[in-house]
Amino acid sequence: MTRLLLFTGKGGVGKTTLAAATAAGLAARGHKTLVVSTDPAHSLGDAFARRLTPEPAEVDHALYGAQVDPRGLVDGVWQDLRGKLRSWIAGAGLDALEAEELTVLPGVDELLALTEVQRLAETGRWHTVVVDCGPTAETLRLLALPEAVSGYLDRMFGLQSVFAGRGTAQAVRRLAAHLESLKSLLADPGTTGVRLVLTPERVVVAEARRTLSALALRGIRVDGLVVNRLMPAARGWRGAGASWIRARRRQQDEVLAELAASGLAGFARVEHRAVEPVGLPALLEIAQELYGDGDPLLGVGSDPAPPLLEVSEVDGGYRLRVSVPLGRDAAVELARVDDDLSITVDGFRRLVALPERLRSCRITGAESSPHGLVVSFTGEGQR
Repeated sequence: MTRLLLFTGKGGVGKTTLAAATAAGLAARGHKTLVVSTDPAHSLGDAFARRLTPEPAEVDHALYGAQVDPRGLVDGVWQDLRGKLRSWIAGAGLDALEAEELTVLPGVDELLALTEVQRLAETGRWHTVVVDCGPTAETLRLLALPEAVSGYLDRMFGLQSVFAGRGTAQAVRRLAAHLESLKSLLADPGTTGVRLVLTPERVVVAEARRTLSALALRGIRVDGLVVNRLMPAARGWRGAGASWIRARRRQQDEVLAELAASGLAGFARVEHRAVEPVGLPALLEIAQELYGDGDPLLGVGSDPAPPLLEVSEVDGGYRLRVSVPLGRDAAVELARVDDDLSITVDGFRRLVALPERLRSCRITGAESSPHGLVVSFTGEGQR
């Protein structure tokens, strides 16, 4: 079964270099590996010092690279289905402008980039597919799209009734089924892992914490935190430059201590280099620093993530633990929506289906814990 590793982080933290280094390290260990970029900036080829195209090409023994072209996918894949939908809607009595507006699918570029990654993984040609994702905000939107677009199709096109017996219905149903399989792939911890890259700066760490919460709400497992561009310790060095480096490193160590104290102690470290790491030898050097003699597939520095939801019985009711990492100043909102629990953390919202035994219960309180949120419920029949 092909493994999928997604690298993301705030723009400029070095995620492309670490994705390329991980792929190079896997290939050096004998794993046939594809590294592919969905980042519109397309700097993956620069890391290998060679041009990459949408078609996977051999970079070195057992190592292949590609850069997804979302615009080309839109032109080649989505336009056909969109044309069918537009024709059907116009035939149902709406004018051409309304039909055009109703068939604009939000985020289709990013969605097709992700479906192309899935297609490449499912060919079975590679043991591992390493993905250099876009910056964090784009990645979060990308990973939320399968669920969001499936809901969009249901609401806008009424799959079960409006399209019954129509040819267009089959095409839309196929798309919806594909999106559901994509969502399942991303949330499968046995197949997909996310490596979150950050630099030791407070602004970057704050965004990383929000990203962890948002990914947890999506049921997507982060199996590694990597602190990149850590200044050398500079022990025994002299001169003004050495003093600057030591001062910068002290500041970075303070940030890492705060990160560890907040419960995120498991992270790997990669030191800053004087020369930009370009080409296979430099990337393999980073892979060695990052993973040593270990297996890059096992994650770096973090324990396996617990399930998103865990229920336990207590006197008079139940407790529901929601495994969402929370910062000290995290803004959290909870609400009951029929049989769902609406959870919003720092602006990221997710409707989570409550376990069946809690659906007839009423929320009586909530508190934060080192492992996330703990929501208390009354016994059955007291909703």
